[in-house]
Amino acid sequence: MNRYPVWKYILIAVAILLGALYTAPNFFGQSPAVQVTSGKSTVKMTSDMTAKVADVLNKAGIANNGLTYDGSGAYTSVRVRFATPDIQFQAKSVLEKGLNADPEDPTYLVALNLQEDTPKWMQSLHALPMYLGLDLRGGVHFLMQVDTKAVLAKRVQGMQALARAALRDKNVRHAGIDRVGDTIEVKFRDDATRQKAKDVLAGQLADVAFVDAGEGSDLKTVVSLKPAALKQTVDDGVKQNISTLSKRVNELGVAEPVIQQQGPDRIVVQLPGVQDVARARAVIGRTATLEVRMVDESITPGTELSAAIPFNSELFTVGKGVPVVLTKDVVLTGDYISSAVASLDSNNQPAVGIDLNGDGGRRMRDATRERVGKKMAIVLFEKGKPEVLSVATIQSELGSRFQITGMGNAENSAELALLLRSGALSAPMDIIEERTIGPALGAENVNKGLHSTMYGFAAIAIFMVVYYMMFGFFSVFALACNLLLLVALLSLMQATLTLPGMAAIALALGMAIDSNVLINERIREELRSGASPQQAIAAGFDRAWATIIDSNVTTLIVGVALWVFGSGPIRGFAVVHTLGILTSMFSAVFISRGVVNLWYGRKKKLQSVAIGTVWVPGQK
Repeated sequence: MNRYPVWKYILIAVAILLGALYTAPNFFGQSPAVQVTSGKSTVKMTSDMTAKVADVLNKAGIANNGLTYDGSGAYTSVRVRFATPDIQFQAKSVLEKGLNADPEDPTYLVALNLQEDTPKWMQSLHALPMYLGLDLRGGVHFLMQVDTKAVLAKRVQGMQALARAALRDKNVRHAGIDRVGDTIEVKFRDDATRQKAKDVLAGQLADVAFVDAGEGSDLKTVVSLKPAALKQTVDDGVKQNISTLSKRVNELGVAEPVIQQQGPDRIVVQLPGVQDVARARAVIGRTATLEVRMVDESITPGTELSAAIPFNSELFTVGKGVPVVLTKDVVLTGDYISSAVASLDSNNQPAVGIDLNGDGGRRMRDATRERVGKKMAIVLFEKGKPEVLSVATIQSELGSRFQITGMGNAENSAELALLLRSGALSAPMDIIEERTIGPALGAENVNKGLHSTMYGFAAIAIFMVVYYMMFGFFSVFALACNLLLLVALLSLMQATLTLPGMAAIALALGMAIDSNVLINERIREELRSGASPQQAIAAGFDRAWATIIDSNVTTLIVGVALWVFGSGPIRGFAVVHTLGILTSMFSAVFISRGVVNLWYGRKKKLQSVAIGTVWVPGQK
């Protein structure tokens, strides 16, 4: 009656072992380390960087406890582990000097960090510790609102300029092109011209819809972005800002920043360990400029460039295609670029397609009309330091839309398109929430959270064992398995544990034991009704299951709602709360019954069970 098949016991054992495996990394602690990241937009971190870092350390005679290359996430890095903080600080100084030729303009950023001491064989199984949130670690939190109207305005402005240029090139006469909200209106005198203009615009503008309006000689066509294109424009703008912020946060030397989208138009920036809020705000809000300049053809390639630089030109030595001499006259800036996307040229080779607004198209035409066959460069200025992003030959007169070809491969074209978009923020952002947590307060929060969980578990365990005796012990074992599985899931998901999350863990313990109370009381009721111990155990688990499902599903619905619609600490609480409900249902019923069956199921002539005092009506 109360016997589990062998496969169920195997399943319980495997679940407990996996839970122990993925929970263990949280107890190994951390070692001092340094993190090396790229400090320039044109310098890309590759796995070869590990050998370069190791060589610098070996020449300085500094021993390390391991190098790792992290190629995941928004940016890549090389991390080096050391035995003591003294060696860590020494290594940071050595790497800054050894990797950067100019300390004032570093190519690579070296930040102090803490590396987890999890064994490599565990890391190979993706057994890693949970991340600690700012309230448990200390640092700065920003919640930023992106001005999506500015993103759309920039895109519509580019559409307007492109429509005007396309109709002019095809010699299609119109009565005016005006911008109205997020649409543009093109006016005409007759329907034939309107139909011809629509054919021209359909070939030039992608993802747009045309709506005709007006009568007689007052005709117009309203051009608007399709809903999917509108959403994509906003998403691209937010992602561009995230990419820009990721590059700027590297300058702060933050070990593991969190920069992620929250909702359709908000960005969360969390900087662990940063306490200087003013500097963080200044770096995040800094603007970068993009300039298009012509290459000075009077300088012969291969000569000593620094020997004879014309008065109206200057030498650039950082970036791609350098050294190169460019004129000081700026053709146009990044403010004129509406969009830049990776595409294919006429030969089906990787290229970058660039759209300019109206003024930008006019300036580009004027600059390139007489310079076909000559070279043009795109330069990014950030912190007053220039980096050449691209040097290309002008194949024909350029206008509001043109391509940069010769990218070599799709990866290079995607990277250049991203750099052209992320040279500056896509749209202004306002900081709508700002929090600063000190490291001492974070450590205090960790201690309080651990103590509350431990004391709560101990109090529950004592009560259950005293009140339900052996069945109370079974319940405590199931509760311990529940906590083990919950922490293992959070570690496996690499969730960020916050103070509300620790509160959710403590709450999950209370809710998990409630299921065991229902089971134990149901078994007591069956015993009071005269059922044999084996029958009471079987009926108690079977009949308590419906009540457990009802109570947990209703709470699960609330948890999922908080998870989907909540944000920040509320969502962190909801994640732990929801996972805690799922693990508690598994441990309270499946594991608990497995232990009971293992203890009592093999006893054919079971006379009584240790479940505390069973009060029978009528007895004194």
